Amino acid sequence: MTYQRHRLSNGIRIIHRPTDSLVAHCGLMINAGSRDEHPEEQGLAHFIEHVIFKGTEKRKAHHILSHMENVGGEINAFTSKEETCIYGSFMHPYYQRWFDLVADIVFRSVFPEKELKKEKDIVIDEINSYRDNPSEQIVDDFDEIIFDGHPLGNNILGTPAHLKHFNGNMVRRYIQRNYVTEEIVICSVGRIEFSRLVQMAEKFFGDIPASSRKSAREEISGYRPGQKEITRQNHQAHCMIGNQAYGMSHPRRNVMLLLNNILGGPGMNCRLNMSVREKHGFCYHIESMYQPYSDAGIFGIYFGTDPGYVNKTVKLIHKELSRLRNQKLGSLQLKRAKNQITGQVAIAYESNLNEMLSAGKTMLHLNKIFSLEETGRKIEMITAAELMEAANELLDPAAMSMLAYKPA
Repeated sequence: MTYQRHRLSNGIRIIHRPTDSLVAHCGLMINAGSRDEHPEEQGLAHFIEHVIFKGTEKRKAHHILSHMENVGGEINAFTSKEETCIYGSFMHPYYQRWFDLVADIVFRSVFPEKELKKEKDIVIDEINSYRDNPSEQIVDDFDEIIFDGHPLGNNILGTPAHLKHFNGNMVRRYIQRNYVTEEIVICSVGRIEFSRLVQMAEKFFGDIPASSRKSAREEISGYRPGQKEITRQNHQAHCMIGNQAYGMSHPRRNVMLLLNNILGGPGMNCRLNMSVREKHGFCYHIESMYQPYSDAGIFGIYFGTDPGYVNKTVKLIHKELSRLRNQKLGSLQLKRAKNQITGQVAIAYESNLNEMLSAGKTMLHLNKIFSLEETGRKIEMITAAELMEAANELLDPAAMSMLAYKPA
């Protein structure tokens, strides 16, 4: 898995892995998300992801939506706390068609007020739909506790009150401030000569003036564990337990990835699933999650259960956390855990789309790409002692926060 790299004179980075597949995947990833919003802009990064598809200097909204679909391709976008990404999948002869469209919508959108008004209503519907799903909403509400008072704690979708005040000038100011060339990566996996890919990038993006971020992101500090209980009209109780964790560049990031996988990863044999669901039958779904950001991270355990089982489930969770803090994994346990996560990563990379997005994000934040082989070597080097040290640092009950949705 060899990637080719190039940097345009304006600072935009390009990474590409050639394949023989008929289908290509290409994305434009920007180091800008909800974290980069000013207080009055909450939800603006995600709103921009919607409205860049609503018209440019030379295209109407329906032309944008049809441009790749007319040749059987797809175009999509997402916004996270730290990234905005526009990406597409298409038959490999249509790379130039994709470059032409994405350069147009990202840098030449006109944001007509009529379309902005319509899209506000759509995003408000998205917010309301999201609020109807407690297992999703609790994850973002938990962020507010872990990153209390920091932009990372804000919901990516924003609030209806903020959305109603958005206008074209606010959109343009956010883009001018954050869509800077030094913080953009074009990532590709597909059947095309790299020299041809670079030529297309030069043609459609080379005239964008060079720019860089003018101010640093707000640092994260002062975490204090919090406990919160909210009454909702649910049948189940929904709970999150967790802590701040390591960021992307932290030397123990891979240790935390492995630790999280052992505790509550996607495998049915993870410790939380085996104990809480398989042995005691307290809940249908329980998982742990680890999300690293550029300079910090969040670790959390989610479960939904009958209200009568909440305290029993929490007790079992802390029992498993105690095991990880106090009992070193044996050599066979450690080997199995490493084999499992290495296999999961390899399966994920079978999707060229997943690989393209993952490589783009890594390049965006760390300015490097880790091959599957290199990732496997890093995981193989992890020791049982390192796992225990990380567990004691991050899984201490005294440092844990908790959020619970209890039925009315």
